[in-house]
Amino acid sequence: MQIDRIEFLKEIEEEKLLRENIRRVISVVKQRKKTKLKEQSGDEKYLRMIVRRLIKEAETADVDPAPGKTTGINVLEDLLKKIIPVLQDDYKQLTTDEQQRESFRAHILNAIMKTLKPIEVSNDAGSGTAGEEEEFIDIMEIIDVEIGDEEKFIDIEDDETPEEKEELSPQEDFGAGVEGHDITGRNMAFTTYKKIQSNIIDAYELLENDEDKNIFEDYLITNIKLYFDKFEAELAPSLEEPTTPEYEAATEEAPAEEVPEEEVPEEDLEGGAELGL
Repeated sequence: MQIDRIEFLKEIEEEKLLRENIRRVISVVKQRKKTKLKEQSGDEKYLRMIVRRLIKEAETADVDPAPGKTTGINVLEDLLKKIIPVLQDDYKQLTTDEQQRESFRAHILNAIMKTLKPIEVSNDAGSGTAGEEEEFIDIMEIIDVEIGDEEKFIDIEDDETPEEKEELSPQEDFGAGVEGHDITGRNMAFTTYKKIQSNIIDAYELLENDEDKNIFEDYLITNIKLYFDKFEAELAPSLEEPTTPEYEAATEEAPAEEVPEEEVPEEDLEGGAELGL
């Protein structure tokens, strides 16, 4: 009995040790899991940080102009980023009919050309040399004008007094040269152009090189027209669905096939006659 009791106590002690070891193992496993989760969480945070950084770098990517671009094109690109959204918003407000948008387009293009032309003339005049000015003055000094010859003077002034002259509204003056277009489109173009005119002038006046100026003007007009085409396509109520010759050939209506009449055996006909049918 004594031996059995000792053995029993040993078993109890061994069982305690076993349970304690199991608890330690479970504790170690749990600790490792927590550590692993923390590491994974740290890795996720690190990856997220990298992704955010990459996205930010992509949004603020190097926008240095590609080799081969002229300064005129680079200046024009910056200008288009400023004025195209303005043109798009106002153009797409004209939804009553197409004539309004055609008028808007014509007046904007005409206004741009009228804006750039005086700047060109002014720059050309400012580029004259002093010798040319002196030569011009010398020629004027040679001309002998007799002020007293009033009989030879031709008066080109209009007989109408300033009060009698009909003054044009700012919108009418803006539309000079492109009369005959829709008035609403003209008025909208007038308002829109006031928003972008200074941007166009500032951009053009940055350029001194003749090649840059010519490229800027030509590409500005071309791009504005292309963007107007794009806006109009986006407003189209329905677009023709693209197709292919193969599809058209496959969907052509086949000629209706004649269904042959089912022949009735003579025996059936005779039987029908006997039955009085």
